[in-house]
Parts: sequence; structure tokens; C-alpha cells
Amino acid sequence: MVPLFLILIPLAGGLAGFFIKNSNNAKLWSLLASVITLLVSVTGLLLNKDNTHLFLNVEWLSSLNSRFSVGLDGMGQLLCFLTAIGFPVIFIATWREDYKNAGNFHALMLLSQAGLMGVFVSFDALLFYFFWELALIPVYFLCSQWGGEKRIQATFKFFIYTFLGSLMMLVGIIYIYFHTKEHSFSLASFQSVRAVLSSHDQSWLFWLFFVAFAIKMPIFPFHTWQPDVYEQSPPAATMVLSGIMVKMGLFGVIRWLAPVLPLGTWLWGDTASALCVTGMIYASLIAMQQDDLKRLVAYSSIAHIGLMCLAIFATTQSGMQGVMIQLFNHGINIIGLWTVVYLIERQFHTRKISELGGLAQRAPVLAILLVIVSLANIALPLTNAFIGEFLMFNGIYSSVATQYNVVFTVAAAVCIILSAVYMLNMIQKVFYGDSNPLTSKARDIRLNEKFVLALIVMLILAIGVYPKPFFDLTKDTVDTILSKMNYKLL
Repeated sequence: MVPLFLILIPLAGGLAGFFIKNSNNAKLWSLLASVITLLVSVTGLLLNKDNTHLFLNVEWLSSLNSRFSVGLDGMGQLLCFLTAIGFPVIFIATWREDYKNAGNFHALMLLSQAGLMGVFVSFDALLFYFFWELALIPVYFLCSQWGGEKRIQATFKFFIYTFLGSLMMLVGIIYIYFHTKEHSFSLASFQSVRAVLSSHDQSWLFWLFFVAFAIKMPIFPFHTWQPDVYEQSPPAATMVLSGIMVKMGLFGVIRWLAPVLPLGTWLWGDTASALCVTGMIYASLIAMQQDDLKRLVAYSSIAHIGLMCLAIFATTQSGMQGVMIQLFNHGINIIGLWTVVYLIERQFHTRKISELGGLAQRAPVLAILLVIVSLANIALPLTNAFIGEFLMFNGIYSSVATQYNVVFTVAAAVCIILSAVYMLNMIQKVFYGDSNPLTSKARDIRLNEKFVLALIVMLILAIGVYPKPFFDLTKDTVDTILSKMNYKLL
């Protein structure tokens, strides 16, 4: 029943939120719903070995042989926990933000959380697709109604990309459904088709799914919607998009692409990996040239997601384990970075790096917390991202699924160096050096903002020092996925 409550609580909270007109009441209601969801997620983690409470399989669309099949394996637990902890953190971080029709805004945020939870717990392809759309639709309205001056153009591009990707995935789902023995949408039935579909079928089906997931991550060349949407979206929506929603694409590859179409994944693995590497290098070089904090963080996210996708196609134990822990770490780190960008923009009404400087003298607490989050973003040892990226590099280098493993490893290593360059350069220009008239009267962050960033920093250091619980949580999932991805079994 735990996965059902993870969906129902934010869903009910979101629907009720539309009737709340007072701004403060809307904030309190959304925070309460998200905290209750977090408590349910923690309960699921404590009941990790009790499958009776972690899986539910009941009648849904009997005429299509589609069931309401939801469950929490290790990967689902990790991503649901990220979603559960991410939303209250976002609500608290943006507490001082005033939205027109605040009840509608926070209701859409909770509906998006319900959709995300549904995506991560679905074990039925049609149900997965339903929640995939449920998670995206509220974000479209959040961006189009509460975004910046160019929000209409940005959200239109976002809609076109995601709509076409979703349509392609739906075609692939229906095709596989008709080739299952039982005409079923269950994950087990989809995985059994791997022995029936020819290499030709798996080859073109791979691209139907991969493009849909690549748009969501995003991966080069399907990334062009992302910087504009991140720039124009309201802060809370940007944090959801970058910290949590991009994980839908990675999750889709791990759950619904690689194990279902292993031969197609192997046939196109080098091509997909090359796209990942190209995007990483491209995004890193563009990030180095940015004067806009939002765009810098946006391109940084593209580079890090590209590394995670590259490690998936390496098809190795260490690489996949690194991806699992990095799914959580990237979300925490990027929400921390977006929080700092939001606080700077709110106080100074600018995101331009060239217009800032010397903030550490006036806001030392913010400077210290940002430095720790930024160092985690470049995977400094003893921060959470280090162990994940180390395992991913090890997995990419030791991969036998490609003959270009050394090339991919070197290219990825170059991107890590570039990330250190642009992150440290950003820290130096924004927080150190001489103050200017704009920043000379800067104030330090308030209590709620300190709480959010301190929580993120504690998670960064705790996971960096002791990541074992995350490995224990996802080990069985990694083994299962790799066994399904082994194309030699065909």
C-alpha cells in the first residue's frame, strides 16, 4: 500500500489545493501534503524487505489487460525518496515567493509530484505512460502561467518536444503490447518479448523509446528546449524540472528500454553513448561561456545527466551502481544550486555573473554553503557525487559492450575538468573579489533558506562519507537489470 499512498497523498492534496484562495494557506497546505508524503516514503524505506506493503497489483483496465501494478524496488525507493524530500525542500526554499493564484500554483506542483511518484512505481507500461503525462502536464501550466517574459515561446517548444517524444513512446508501447503472449502491458510481459522480437524490430523500437527518454533527460541533440525553459520557468518549477523530472528519462532507459530491448540497446549503444559524450562536451563548453547563472546551471545539468546515461550503456555492475546513487545525488546537488541562484536573483534582481561580486563579505553563510554544494557538483572526494562518478568512470572504462570504452572515458574525464573550471570560476566571480554598488548592501540568507541549504549540505557530506545504505538498497535492482540487459541471452 505504500506506493499507492505516495501517489494518492499529493494527488488529493493537489486537487484540494485548487479550492484554497489564500496564499499563506496554500503554502501551508502544500508543505503539509509534501511532508506527509515524505513520511510515507521513509516508512517504505523502513519496510524495504516487506513486499506485502511495497507492491500492489489490482484490476484497472481489464478490457486492455492493463492492471494497476505499482511497487517499490530499490531504484523506485531511491527516486521516490528523492521526490518526497525534494518537494518540501523546494516549498521551504521558495517560501517568500508570492504567486498570483497561489492555490492553483501549489496545486499543480502537488499534481506533478503525484505524477512523478506514479512514474517511479509503475510496473505496467500503460500505467507508466499515464503517469508520465500526468507529471508533465502540470509543469507545462506552471511554466506558461507563472514564468518569465518569454515563457510562451519556451513552453511551446517544451510542449512540442515532449508531445512528440511521448507519442513515439506510445507507438512503441502499443507495438510491444501486441507482441506479448498474453497481450499484456505488465513489465514482465514486456521483458519476455525480448526473445520474440527480431533484431530489426528491436532496432527501430529502440529509437522510439530512446528519443522520448532523451528529450526528458535531455541528451544532445534533443536538449535545445531545456535552457530556455529553465530560464523562463518560476524557481520552484525549475527545481522540479532539473532536480527530479529529468530522472524520468534515465529511469525510463533503465526500466523500460534496456531490459525490454537488450539487443536494440546493444546495437545502438555506441551511437547513444556518442550522443551522450557529444552533449557533455558541448554543454560544458557552453557553460564556460555563460554570464547567466541559470543557463550555467542548466548546461551543467546536461553534462552530468549525459555521464549517467553513458554509464547505463556501459552495461557494467559498477557503472550501473554508480548511476543508481547518482540519481539521488544529482537531484540533491542541483536543487541546492538552483536555490542559491534563486536567492541571488531575488535579492539583486539579476542573474548576470558580471554584475555580481564580493558576496562572501556580506553573506558568508550563503558563500560557505554554496561552495560545499559546488564542490559536490564537481565530485570532490568526501562529497556525495564522488563515489557515484568514480563508479561510473570505472564502469565505462571496464565496459566490454563497446570497443570505444577508453575514448568515452577520456572524453568524460575532460568534461569533469571543464565542470571544475566553470563552477570555480562562478564561485570566484560571484562571491569573491571586490564588491560593487549592487552587492555592497547585500544581506545574508534567512532562517528558512539556511535550513534548506544546511539540510542539502548535510546530505552531501553524509552520503559522501557513508554511501553504503544506498548501495544496499539498490544492489538487487542492479543485478536484475543487468541480467535482463545481457543481449547474449537471446
